[in-house]
Amino acid sequence: MTEVDIYTDGACRGNPGPGGWGALLISQTTEKELSGAERMTTNNRMELMGAIMALAALTRSVHVRLHTDSKYVCTGVSEWLPNWKARGWRTADKKPVKNQDLWERLDAENQRHHVKWLWVKGHSGNVGNERVDRIANAAIDDLLSADAP
Repeated sequence: MTEVDIYTDGACRGNPGPGGWGALLISQTTEKELSGAERMTTNNRMELMGAIMALAALTRSVHVRLHTDSKYVCTGVSEWLPNWKARGWRTADKKPVKNQDLWERLDAENQRHHVKWLWVKGHSGNVGNERVDRIANAAIDDLLSADAP
């Protein structure tokens, strides 16, 4: 089965504010960059979108090593998600799960593949992480420049 390394990141200017996400997919000698942006969002939503869109871009089931600097995403998918689903999308204190729409999408994409979730320290020189940070921020820049007169 094919192995793919994915790096994802989300960025936001203000929280909420304009945000962007970036992803880098690497398979053997092939690399693909993905990005997107929204005018009013949060950092956590952009972190989730990076992972969702990267996994969705894979056309068949593969082994994935997904690298993210988001503890929210890493811990959420590996620890919180099964409990949220078991409690009908409620937190331990019975409140609705924030970003449920995106968690449901991530859960569906995660189930299509064999994903190993890897947390990396952000802004610490990890080449893949630094690259997707630049991609996410460039997506915000592109969005804001399209709005400029």
